This record gives sequence, structure tokens and C-alpha cells, in this order.
Amino acid sequence: MKNTFGNNISVTLFGESHGEMIGAVLDGMAPGIPVDEAYIAHQMNLRRSANVMLSTARAEPDHVRIVSGVFEGKTTGTPITFLIENTNTRSKDYSAMRYIARPGHADYTAEMKYCGFQDPRGGGHFSGRITAGLVAAGAVALTALKGKGITVGTHIAACAGIRDRAFEDLTADLSTLNEKDFAVLDPAAEEEMKAAITAAKMEGDSVGGVLETAVLGLPAGVGEPWFDTVEGVLAHILFGIPAIKGVEFGAGFALAHQKGSKSNDPFRVENGKIVTSTNNCGGILGGITNGMPLLIRCAVKPTPSIYKEQETVDFGKCENSPLVIHGRHDPAIIHRARVVVDSAVALALCDLLATKYGTDWLMG
Repeated sequence: MKNTFGNNISVTLFGESHGEMIGAVLDGMAPGIPVDEAYIAHQMNLRRSANVMLSTARAEPDHVRIVSGVFEGKTTGTPITFLIENTNTRSKDYSAMRYIARPGHADYTAEMKYCGFQDPRGGGHFSGRITAGLVAAGAVALTALKGKGITVGTHIAACAGIRDRAFEDLTADLSTLNEKDFAVLDPAAEEEMKAAITAAKMEGDSVGGVLETAVLGLPAGVGEPWFDTVEGVLAHILFGIPAIKGVEFGAGFALAHQKGSKSNDPFRVENGKIVTSTNNCGGILGGITNGMPLLIRCAVKPTPSIYKEQETVDFGKCENSPLVIHGRHDPAIIHRARVVVDSAVALALCDLLATKYGTDWLMG
């Protein structure tokens, strides 16, 4: 099973939703990177379920235990192992659904791939729960990037058809977002989104949306042409996040409806630096960074676990079977997924930067 991402700096995820522990191994990170356990806890709290009207009632403390690769508060350069205990499982919620294919979930495809030997409880290794390890490892990657003057931030650009305001002053906006539990820039939009999520929950349904990420401070010249482009590497890790069904860069699909005279970004010199006057390319040309802000959008599908009756199959008996899901589920995961996206982007960028400059470049 392919659970590892990255070449020079890699992250491996392990565990199952209802197993004893989940976690991650971060390998190749430069020595000397500060490891702030309070910051890791902050990042984990952004991913946790904290409001039962907006998220699942499954509340895990998500305390991260680091058992290797860190000494006296800094990375040693050897593999860093993050362990996160599962303490609030209710496996009985899934006992009657062993062979029921939940629509929108990986139950049937996991059965086909692993021949019935997979752990099906709570989605097993396919659960969004596994992203907790990604966030723990991502906290170290984000710290390493910050040490090089590179910042990452994501807002909920849209949820349930309600739109946040666009990015304006990126430096100020990213600073604001990284301190918010619900990452929206417009307070009015935030309240509307929360109301829409709550309404979906009361209906036994769910909603999705769009996350928009910006990266500041990336140098020009990072990335490879053709098959290891910045877009390709980022899309690779982002599509590994459950519920991400679309990724676009810069103006993305909107470019298909423009003329070249509008979509091209004119170059100019500003304060002795080469910049572009617009950023439709999202900071990437030819698969390589051009020094402008990196702009990424991810489509997040509605949570597949809903409380309405659905049509499905019992693949053990090979017969049709109606399904009414019980248990604890999120009416939306987009607000929890934003820190997962930040973490994934940071890990991918660390690997890309290590390819360009060497792994020890991140030491500072």
C-alpha cells in the first residue's frame, strides 16, 4: 500500500480510524529545525472536532507523542515519528455494516483491493482521521518554511454556496487566518456558512465547498518541467486528502474562457525585482515558481456520511440494500480540512525546495 509521499523529504502515514494509534513518520527533514509542541497542539486543535453543530461528536484529544528524531526541542535529521492515540472509538456503530457499501466512501473499493482483510471500522485506513498524522508532520514543515520567510494560509472561499471575500492584503490575511478556528475573512460570510452547516446537520445532510490557499515568499526557480512540476507535486499530495475532488492553480478553469491577451500575466520590474502585474498563473510558469504568490484552490465534496436513507448494496450477499447510517459524522469537513491542506502544501514545498537547494537548506 502506497502511504509515503516525497523524494528528498518524505512523509509516511499509518494507522486505522479505530485502531490503537495513528501517526506519521517524517524523514529527510534538515537537522536543527525548532519543534514547538505548543504549535503542534495548536495545529492539531484546528483539525479537531470542537463544535458538535459543525462537526462530528467524536472528540479526540489528539495529543501528539514524538518518539524519535527530536532532541532538546530541535530536529536531529533522522526520521521523526509522531504517535496519536485513538481514545474515543465506537466500533459497534459499524458492526452491522461490515459488507454494506456506504455511498461516497471507500468500503467497496477497499474490499476489492484488499480482498476483505482491511479494517472496515470507521473507514479504517481510508478515514479522514488519518489526516491527524499529516497535520502533526505538517507543523514541522510549516516551521521550517517560516524560518526561510515562507508562509502558507488557507481560507474557506466558499461553503454551501456562500462565498468569502477574496484575498486582498495577503500578508495580513494569512496572519489572520492562521489564528482562526473557522478560516473565513468576512465575518458576515462566516456566520452564514455556520448557519448553512447547522441547517444541513438538522436535515441529516451535509455540505462541501472550496478552500483557497496562498503561499508567500517562495523563491523563483523551484520545480521541475514535465512530470515533477510544482502543480503536479502539489496535486499529488492534495488529492491524497479524503474529500478533495478538484485542484486548480491561479485562475484555473476560468482561463479556459479567456483570451490570451487577458490571461497572460505581464512582466515588469518593481523595486529592482521582476514581478507580474497580474497572477493568473498562480505563481507557476512551466511547472516552476516565478516568485509571485502561489495560489491554489481545492474542491471539497460534502461529507459522504449522511443520515438520510440511501440506496446501496450488500457486497457480501451481492444484493441491493437500503442504508440508514448511524454513529457520529460531520455535516461538513471543510473547516477542519483547511489545516490539512496547509500541512500537505508545506510538506510538498519542503520536498520541492530540498530538490532545488538540498535538504540542509531549510536549516536557515
